[in-house]
Amino acid sequence: MERLVGGALGNRDKRMAGYRAQSLNIHPWVCARCGRAFDQSNITELTVHHKDHNHDNNPSDGSNWENLCIYCHDNEHARQVEYQQSEGISTGKEEQGAAKYNPFENLKELLGKK
Repeated sequence: MERLVGGALGNRDKRMAGYRAQSLNIHPWVCARCGRAFDQSNITELTVHHKDHNHDNNPSDGSNWENLCIYCHDNEHARQVEYQQSEGISTGKEEQGAAKYNPFENLKELLGKK
């Protein structure tokens, strides 16, 4: 029994080592933007956002994190990308040109063979 309890506690410690688990322990289960409340049934829809957008900046006091629902989190990152593009800052993603492949290029030829 002691081994089972010890293993469960050890697994909990590993989970808590991740910044998401730490943030969920520190901050309330509420989206910091829209105020939507979360519980065990929908906690997977609550994400941890890095305020400075640096995913390596994970202070144990949680000062660089805020809990956001998936919708507000997506909106925050979209706003960041729009800002960077308006300032001419590279987002690390190259712009894709128009598709060059035409699946119907030989369609007339293929239909003529029938």
